[in-house]
Amino acid sequence: MIVPLIALLAAADSLRSVPSAPLQSTPALGTEAARCRPHESGPAILVTVDGLKDRAGRLRAEIYPATAGDFLADDNVLVAQGKTFRRAVIAVPPSGSAQLCLRVPAAGAYALSVVHSRTGGHGFSLLHDGIGFAGNPHLGHAKPDVAQARVVAQQGITVTTVVMNYRSGLFSFAPSSADWWVAAMPADTGLRGESRQLTSRC
Repeated sequence: MIVPLIALLAAADSLRSVPSAPLQSTPALGTEAARCRPHESGPAILVTVDGLKDRAGRLRAEIYPATAGDFLADDNVLVAQGKTFRRAVIAVPPSGSAQLCLRVPAAGAYALSVVHSRTGGHGFSLLHDGIGFAGNPHLGHAKPDVAQARVVAQQGITVTTVVMNYRSGLFSFAPSSADWWVAAMPADTGLRGESRQLTSRC
C-alpha cells in the first residue's frame, strides 16, 4: 500500500503528542546521544544538506533503525523500546554548507531524515517546511521505502548528502532547485562540473 507522504508526516506529528506514550517526547530527545565530540572518530554520520529554499529556521536530522516498522516511528516509543533514535538540530547557517553530525551506537545500516523547519519550530509544517532523506529518493506523493532512506555507517565518519524537498503541488514534495540531482551526485565521479555547465546552459 502506498502511504501518502503528507498523511505520514501529519501522523508522525500527532503521535508525538499522545499522552499515553511511555516517555515524554521533547525536542531534546536523542540529542545527547547524537552529539559529536571534538575530533570525533566515529562511528558517526556527517550530513551535508543541499537544496535549501532559504536560510531561515533550523535543520533537524534524525536517525532511525533501518526497518520498515521503525522508520519515522515516534521518537519516545523507539527510545522506550531500547531502539536507536538520534537527533541533531542546528540553526541554518546564513551562508555556506549546512552540516549536521550524528553519532551512532555502532557501524551498520540506519535510516536518515532531515527536516528544514523554516520557522524554527519543533513540528513539521506541510505548507512551509522541507524534508529530505538519505539516498535522495523521489518523493512525489508517497513516503519513501526505508531502503531508499538507508545510510550505512562505517567505523569512522560516514559522509552523506541530503537534498531538501518542499511542497510543490497539492499533495507532493520536490526539490526547489533545478540542479538538485547535481548536488546529490558523488563528488568523486568527476561529473559535477560537467553537469553544472550543462544546467547553466538550459
